Amino acid sequence: MSLDLFDEDDLQQPTRIEQFSTQAFVLRGFALPWVEALLTALERVLHESPFRHMQTPGGFTMSARLSSCGALGWTSSAQGYRYSPVDPLSGMPWPAIPQALLDLAHSAAATAGFEHFVPDACLINAYAPGAKMSLHQDKNERAYTAPIVSISLGLPAMFQFGGFERSDPVQRLSLFHGDVVVWGGVDRLRYHGILPIKPGTHSLLGEQRINITLRKAG
Repeated sequence: MSLDLFDEDDLQQPTRIEQFSTQAFVLRGFALPWVEALLTALERVLHESPFRHMQTPGGFTMSARLSSCGALGWTSSAQGYRYSPVDPLSGMPWPAIPQALLDLAHSAAATAGFEHFVPDACLINAYAPGAKMSLHQDKNERAYTAPIVSISLGLPAMFQFGGFERSDPVQRLSLFHGDVVVWGGVDRLRYHGILPIKPGTHSLLGEQRINITLRKAG
């Protein structure tokens, strides 16, 4: 099964919902009404906790730049990946998740059938052209009962959604500015990733893609 969709003008319909697995959905254009508030909120968060390139436990530098907000932020070191209440760059607690992000995440999760979603961790990734995210599982959270809510802003991306082993076949979905992906339940631990971002310029965000993922980590 593959949803390789490339006509951006045709996709930007806020009410269009595509189910691509048992409990996995793309909400096309769902974030568009929130974009102005989201960008204002992100500016405040990134002022306190700027983007940075993190190292994998194997010593490689990630091509995407990362930041976090919420009670727990995602960190990486030689000891592995983990959530921490403190930003290692500043030594201070991560900024709070802005209300606009909480409202959007709650609404998107409910639309996909996951009621009462209250995230405590929000990861923010910036992808320049050529940056990618290898196939991985989101498994550093304490429980897997809550969904993942992933918001796409800026340049398009090709999202890969696989099985429960890294070697399983993947389906590919084109994601555009304002799209929200929600997956959980039986699909919560599927491997997923982002293929290298193609060169381009977005009218609001320039030569980059911003991805915001919210989850319950603690």
